[in-house]
Amino acid sequence: MKYQKKQDAVVLLADGTIFYGKAVGNKQGTAFGEVCFNTGMTGYQEIFTDPSYFGQLMVATNAHIGNYGTNADEVESDSIKIAGLIVKNFSYDYSRAAADESLEDFLDKNNLLAISDVDTRALVSYIRENGAMNAVISTEVDNIEGLKKQLADVPSMEGLELASKVSTKEPYYFGDENATYKVSALDIGIKKNILRNIAQRDVYIKVFPYDSKFEDLEAFNPDGYFLSNGPGDPEPLVEAQAVAKEIIKRDLPLFGICLGHQVIAIANGVSTYKMHNGHRGINHPVKNLKTGKGEITSQNHGFAVNREEAEANGDLEITHVHLNDDTVAGLAMKNKNVFSVQYHPEASPGPHDSSYLFDQFVENIKKK
Repeated sequence: MKYQKKQDAVVLLADGTIFYGKAVGNKQGTAFGEVCFNTGMTGYQEIFTDPSYFGQLMVATNAHIGNYGTNADEVESDSIKIAGLIVKNFSYDYSRAAADESLEDFLDKNNLLAISDVDTRALVSYIRENGAMNAVISTEVDNIEGLKKQLADVPSMEGLELASKVSTKEPYYFGDENATYKVSALDIGIKKNILRNIAQRDVYIKVFPYDSKFEDLEAFNPDGYFLSNGPGDPEPLVEAQAVAKEIIKRDLPLFGICLGHQVIAIANGVSTYKMHNGHRGINHPVKNLKTGKGEITSQNHGFAVNREEAEANGDLEITHVHLNDDTVAGLAMKNKNVFSVQYHPEASPGPHDSSYLFDQFVENIKKK
């Protein structure tokens, strides 16, 4: 462990509420974003590198973060995507045979500001009561008024388009080019493990930038289409919505996860809304309304599909519901080869409760 005097740090919420802590390591600075919390006991490295978390200050509810280090293979993208990290106890020492380096070194390489020694139970309770909001974490503890002025200029997550910040700039391929099936995937914040799960099912994937046209995806001559997860509000993603509408119109196999699920809903005329608090964790209970079975799921979203509008839409069927709050967790089109889920089957918290969804996608391709 690196013994040093810890520098004071602060969490300042948009409503003026302040929580105090200490800077992790020697890192100084300031980071802005929407504050949110994840209830997972493990998987912090996957969380930090998940593009869906872009622009968010992550509060870890688990009391100890960093105790098992990091591993180069356990990332969901090419870099850390959270805007900053807030924890109770930061573990500078780590113990795991498979670890490559400490979390402190991993954060330093990615130039991420993290603060520890925060009363995260109180912070999470406050967020749960008052809702998700913008915040700032900083070592400028003597500049509260200045931080408040800067924080006031940070845009709300509602209406914010972030897919362009995390999507690939150029198309690329994933999997075995000799696979039986081909899929065109629209990257609006895709996780690597989603690509792995699709590719494992004898599928060769071409991944396209967020603003690609349907004709771009179609040129790959795919057997099916995939709309990925991602950050921000789905409403501004007009290009992705246009792609979804064209795929639906042609009755081609389509699967969407998380943000992709929301885009498919909007393409069907169903609106989305910003939640008071999002779902972020690896223990969220979902019921499959078709089978009656429960699934323990991994979730990460701050927006949801309007359930009343989905129920009133004659083309849609609600296939899954979140058992904590009855929000829409899955949709399928009644007369089209299209379905989607609000959660992350590739994260495998069940661990295999939801893996059938990838099999279902391939079965739908076979029926084309």
